[in-house]
Amino acid sequence: MQETVRALTSQLLAFVLLFMIGITAIGISAAQAKAPVAAVPAAAAVPTVAKLKTMLVLGDSLSAAYGISVQQGWVMQMAARLRAEKRPWQVQNISISGETTAGGRARLAKALALHKPALVLIALGANDGLRGLPTEVLQANLLAMVEASKASGAQVLLIGIRIPPNYGPDYTRAFELAFKTVASAEKVPLLPFLLEPIARDDLAFQADRLHPTAAAQAALEKHVFAAVLPLIANASKK
Repeated sequence: MQETVRALTSQLLAFVLLFMIGITAIGISAAQAKAPVAAVPAAAAVPTVAKLKTMLVLGDSLSAAYGISVQQGWVMQMAARLRAEKRPWQVQNISISGETTAGGRARLAKALALHKPALVLIALGANDGLRGLPTEVLQANLLAMVEASKASGAQVLLIGIRIPPNYGPDYTRAFELAFKTVASAEKVPLLPFLLEPIARDDLAFQADRLHPTAAAQAALEKHVFAAVLPLIANASKK
């Protein structure tokens, strides 16, 4: 009889224990249901990268880093500056050693269509002068390149060059005037002389006395960038 009572008591205790566990579990579930669900933070929005505007440099050996590494040249130094200052610009340098204004004019249309630049730097004419080509041809080619660049929607910086006085005063004056005439007629800024910062420093030139050394490129970059800065600032407003 006692064994039967103990068995019934054990079963009753087990039933009560299970009942209490069930009530507790239900209470916990109900509390969880009522508790506010913590908001899962949304993934941080990925900032849209601004579309880079393109600066196209059309020049000759003075812009093509003749005799030095490409990265040492003033054009690539300017590209590095734009990146370092986090300006939304990229540089396409299509300068070729030995290029004349005629050659640049012939290549420009394709380059404009390919790169769609917002700014074009035209730095040609030195080889026209060294070859003694007619300044009328120089001026016509410069004008055509400026017009084509503007027609594509790009701003233009015309970069001039000067030739040695041994070509005669009439030719040197007419040569310099060609750049001024085009810039004035087309209302584009003119940087009169690319080599202005170093022209009187013999040590700034390589052995040929025509092409700047690697050490001189920083001065050229600073010189050109001062003229470029207002134009890229203006393009950024568009």
